[in-house]
Amino acid sequence: MTISSSMNAGVAGLRANATRLATISDNIANSATYGYRRAQTSFHSMVVGSGIAGQGTYAAGGVRTTTLRQVDQGGSLLGTQNATDIALSGRGFLPVTTELGAKLQDGSAPLLLATTGSFRQDANGYLRNDAGNTLLGWPASLDGSVPAFPRDSTAGLRPIKIDVNQQAFSETSRINFGVNLPASATLATANGEPLRMSVEFFNSLGLPEMIDVELTPNVGAVQNTWQMRLEHAQTGALLGDYDLVFDDTPGQGGTLASVTVAGGGGFGDYDPVSGAITLDIAPQQIEFYIGRYGENEGLAQRGTSFSPAGIEQNGSGAGNLVGLMVDANGNLDAVYDQGFRRTLYRIPIVDVPNPNGLTSMNSQTFQVSRDSGAFFLWDAGNGPVGEFVGFSLQESATDVAAELTGLIQTQRAYSSNAKVIQTVDEMFQETTNIKR
Repeated sequence: MTISSSMNAGVAGLRANATRLATISDNIANSATYGYRRAQTSFHSMVVGSGIAGQGTYAAGGVRTTTLRQVDQGGSLLGTQNATDIALSGRGFLPVTTELGAKLQDGSAPLLLATTGSFRQDANGYLRNDAGNTLLGWPASLDGSVPAFPRDSTAGLRPIKIDVNQQAFSETSRINFGVNLPASATLATANGEPLRMSVEFFNSLGLPEMIDVELTPNVGAVQNTWQMRLEHAQTGALLGDYDLVFDDTPGQGGTLASVTVAGGGGFGDYDPVSGAITLDIAPQQIEFYIGRYGENEGLAQRGTSFSPAGIEQNGSGAGNLVGLMVDANGNLDAVYDQGFRRTLYRIPIVDVPNPNGLTSMNSQTFQVSRDSGAFFLWDAGNGPVGEFVGFSLQESATDVAAELTGLIQTQRAYSSNAKVIQTVDEMFQETTNIKR
């Protein structure tokens, strides 16, 4: 009977609105949960019978529901005071693993996808969030470079662990020798005294050493020429002896015009493309940059003053770890009290073809499923994914006002379906009375 189908449709309506109420309550309860993705209930009609127009009877089919976690719709970003609070500016997820998975250092740790995270070091140095999940990343080499790792598997990912008591240094690989020499020192009336200075660098053990530089002007008929002599201050070894010629033509005056090895050679040649001399200070080599021909960088000869204020080197002595930083590219850098940074890990961004097909897990994490498609590990800013944002967390995607509106609608619909059941019950009662 159609009256029976009305009863069934009313019951289905109660069940459907109860399901919607459950998703609304879950969304409201997690309105302050960082990285939360809201759940949504969709209603679908059910048809009983052929549905041919013009029939004299109609059977109510009722309604069924499906629920969907809107994983691809995130909340806004919120600034924090912790450098390892990480959010993403666009599409993608952070790779994390469980507390037990962090003990696996062979690339077999189970992969979970997180939308955001406030990560801090635990007692063992692992970078974990409040739920106990550990951040994963590709370990960097000692020089800070990150080797190539597979992008379609977790074989290269390792739980990020930072040794709190570690020390590190940065050996010097390049010296920028930006010095202005006085053009007046090569005139016939000059005294020809050499100019001397020492340039500090750090060796392969992080210890400071010196390069003594002596610049001697050639006084006489050949002006604008100098001899540059480089010695290792600690050993007295001669590192290089070079003849320098500076340009005196209009528009190019004071720039380097020629650099040649003096005294028969045996030292590193000057490379006009890079503008540097390679110094061999065993066991390390240092690029000693003096500038390119015709350019206003590095060594110059102008005026009457000697100015050695532009000397820089990229090394640093041993320092203690004082903090961690995550840049937009996902590089996790250790910051040391000597003022330098060293990349320890690179965090990839995980992406799947269908984020809404991911399986929801506890603590705002997800797992790859058949519906989501296979994952791929991207570098930040490449492909479809966004960039890393440090000192930030992503707020919940719940709009409380919209959820309260939906709550009112659900309550009204639930009451209406209950009224349908009550009406059908009364009609059944009337039918019973007729039989009497």
